[in-house]
Amino acid sequence: MADGFVTVEPLDRKGVEDQEIEFVERKGLGHPDYIIDFACESASIQLSRYYLEKFGHILHHNVDKGLLVGGRAVNRFGYGKLEEPITIIVAGRASTRVKTPTGETLIPVDDIVKDAVKSMIRNNFRFLDPDEHIRIETRIRESSPDLKAVVESSTAVPLANDTSFGVAFYPFTVLERIVYETERRLNSPEFKKRVRESGEDVKVMGLRKGRELTITVADGIVSTITRDRDHYHSVKEQIREEVEKLVARIASNFSARVYVNTADKYGVHIDDEVFYLTCTGTSAEHGDDGNTGRGNRANGLITPNRQMSLEAAAGKNPISHVGKIYNILARLIAERIYYETKQVKEVYVRLLSQIGRPIDQPLSASVQAIPVGKFTSNLKNEVESIVLDEVSRVTRITNMVLSGEVVVF
Repeated sequence: MADGFVTVEPLDRKGVEDQEIEFVERKGLGHPDYIIDFACESASIQLSRYYLEKFGHILHHNVDKGLLVGGRAVNRFGYGKLEEPITIIVAGRASTRVKTPTGETLIPVDDIVKDAVKSMIRNNFRFLDPDEHIRIETRIRESSPDLKAVVESSTAVPLANDTSFGVAFYPFTVLERIVYETERRLNSPEFKKRVRESGEDVKVMGLRKGRELTITVADGIVSTITRDRDHYHSVKEQIREEVEKLVARIASNFSARVYVNTADKYGVHIDDEVFYLTCTGTSAEHGDDGNTGRGNRANGLITPNRQMSLEAAAGKNPISHVGKIYNILARLIAERIYYETKQVKEVYVRLLSQIGRPIDQPLSASVQAIPVGKFTSNLKNEVESIVLDEVSRVTRITNMVLSGEVVVF
């Protein structure tokens, strides 16, 4: 491993929780951007597993260019129908054939990808039928020879197949925890069992102004099992109360307001009213479309108060694409620095690759930290040691991705 690529320095700025204003967003399971991220990532994982099973190693692929085109639905209380299906398009590059001693083996890439997307939908959505409601298309072409040569080289450590960077920070602020855990809570099996009308399309936006929190939740309430306006209103109240309990647990010393489906309009006549109703639990049925990489960052949040990468990590191969691997690695490093040194309020990690270099040899690793006290040479040395150790074990991230131990949205 080359020496001198790690730079550790103090960060001369206010911590996020010391700033007056903070914004945090999370697009949840049923949001169109999340769905297309999930589709591309599921496709990559299934391709990786197929390559491993058939050939003993993961071949080149990047299926990180996805588009979800919303359908067309009709909803009213007690009724809902998808009249035009949702289209999911997965695009990218993959190894579609392999030379063998007896000739050439064709790889059913399109079938693998379509099966992966259908399985993902079937296992995660209660009201979305992958056969009836989804049209899946693939635009996956053969990988270029130069990238195949990089990714499928026989080196002991995989070579980076892109010049890119990964970014992470730690720890989460109170608001970041609330936003993340709110979506996870509302989409948990326990809550969905108790409040079946709550759809999977849960988007959470958090605002902190000083010590005041404003949490805005959008939830695509399921029309077919919501009888009328009063029933709809009771569902909203159950959602709001659940979020208020979570906020009280995490941020008891903050004042907080929780809002649900704020675009709703109540009027004298039903024709004048507006309700957020979906028959499938997602706005992808009519109201919205999705693009890979447009939603949550690799840590599951969108955080404009923080350093972030705009990399679309979902769908990139988990063996050599640093656009995925370095975002995960940066997160692991940041967490270790925070917990093991116990000397930093906030830490930011940035890792830069160079195409063709072994992934355990970043071109640069930058760590910036807001220290609890003085930024000492001992702290700097300890941080550098953590970085070197994690970078030396970077190849373990492949199995972490394939096993589902880490996700990137």
